[in-house]
Amino acid sequence: MSASPIQHARRDVELGAAGRAVNIAERLTSAAQRTPNKAAVIVDRAGRGGEQATFSSLESDAARLAAGFQQLGIRRGARTIVMIRPGVDFFATTFALFKLGAVPVLIDPGMGRGNLVRCLAGVDAEAFIGIPLAHVMRVLYRTQFSRVKTCVTVGRRWFWSGARLADLRQANAGEFSATRTSPEDAAAILFTSGSTGPAKGVLYTHGVFDAQVEYLRSHYGYSADEVDLATFPLFALFDAALGMTAVIPEMDASRPASADPRKLVRAIRTHRCTHMFGSPALVRNLARYGEESGERLATIKRVLTAGAPIPPRLLISMKRMLPADAEIHTPYGATEALPVSDMRATQIDSATAARTAHGGGTCVGRPLPGMDVRVIEIDDNPIERWRDAVELPPGRIGEVVVSGPVVTAEYFRNPDATRSAKIIADDGAVRHRMGDVGYFDEQGRLWYCGRKSQRVVTQSEVLFTIPCEAVFNEHPRVRRTALVGVGMRGKQTPILCVEMENDARTTDRSRIRRELLEIAGRFEHTRSIRTVNFVTRFPVDVRHNAKIFREKLTVQAAKRSR
Repeated sequence: MSASPIQHARRDVELGAAGRAVNIAERLTSAAQRTPNKAAVIVDRAGRGGEQATFSSLESDAARLAAGFQQLGIRRGARTIVMIRPGVDFFATTFALFKLGAVPVLIDPGMGRGNLVRCLAGVDAEAFIGIPLAHVMRVLYRTQFSRVKTCVTVGRRWFWSGARLADLRQANAGEFSATRTSPEDAAAILFTSGSTGPAKGVLYTHGVFDAQVEYLRSHYGYSADEVDLATFPLFALFDAALGMTAVIPEMDASRPASADPRKLVRAIRTHRCTHMFGSPALVRNLARYGEESGERLATIKRVLTAGAPIPPRLLISMKRMLPADAEIHTPYGATEALPVSDMRATQIDSATAARTAHGGGTCVGRPLPGMDVRVIEIDDNPIERWRDAVELPPGRIGEVVVSGPVVTAEYFRNPDATRSAKIIADDGAVRHRMGDVGYFDEQGRLWYCGRKSQRVVTQSEVLFTIPCEAVFNEHPRVRRTALVGVGMRGKQTPILCVEMENDARTTDRSRIRRELLEIAGRFEHTRSIRTVNFVTRFPVDVRHNAKIFREKLTVQAAKRSR
């Protein structure tokens, strides 16, 4: 069987990178050498003695565990499922696997047991490291995990065999240097959120991780003297690589929307956090708490929030909690490519805010240095070669395609998904189809207009979700809206789903529906929307609790319209 274009492209890149070694675990080693006594991980548990580790102890811990894993048979390239709660064990285990050159498999536990088992079974892992409940799942679905030969329990081992993490820590590792890996060697498998289709395993390389660390340092100004409020565990792994302290707050990381803002504020104050990454849902709750309580976050100098479009009014509300010189960033990207571009709250002026409110989309800023972003004509079919894509000029909405050092080359053992999402350029570079639609403005800024798969195609026009929803979101009693299409694409009927603010009464629905239809009539791109459905709570993604699950709303709308 001949090699695919993706395989050819990857081989060309590998040949070009020959001789260069990079392993993300080496960054932890360097941080431990520079600041051995600085706190690397702090688990904030008020009154209950949260655990913590210095960079020196975390490096030693990772080395001991790497030696222990190696003795158990976990080797370079071994796919290893990791299901551990955020904390020292999670950091030490993940970096131990990086040291070995093994491939940790990381996934959101909140996606539900069925999806979780399906995703993990497809990885065909050789090792499984997890808390007792994770091993219970593994035992219950032993057929799906039949290739797992090495099991390590974090905590008490129940009715299954295998080693315990605590026992492996007793091993005397001595010096354990990170395995020499190339930029193209597999480093990890991370799963997409599954908010617009089945979750897919994205194959990360050590080179991609290394490039992401450099962007965090060069563009966002991350430095080793900072303290991060780590509300998203996977992103927090970068803290250790950058020499930053990661503070794990008291919250369920798989449900950021339900995080108690009082506990977040306590953690920020206690540990003098200078940075935080939070989903829009978490930021919304925190900003609302700030407005109600008057609390201020005096030590924070930078906030990153991503996962869904951020309304300008939410950014303004969050900015009131921060010092005058603090900045809020809204990076644009995806699991397959992050970061692609960046927009700061201070760059959102009256012109961009007005453009958003009138249906111009959400501005996500200019591409970062080294990132090549193009907009092509929308096509639902695979595009094998870049020469077959039709590039669009500024102002025209099309599909967003990116290439650059943080762009992943393939999905793990999913050639159909890879074929649909990747395009090979003439120089062999892999371009990733973001699955998003948008356009460039006259200043070279990228504007996001929604997901390609969620556009509504009627007999006479194409409606894009974000531009349409924005005009309705300006209604004071509306929390958010979602445009869906019912029927066969090309003959769809547009329906506006509405989630009202908590203080809006059900008895107001008739009046609000009337007002929303009046708004629809004011704009050319929304005039065809004549149906409004009120929904108590929108279904959202499991990772950020912010992306609207429009596919589920479409099913509900179809049932109502029968």
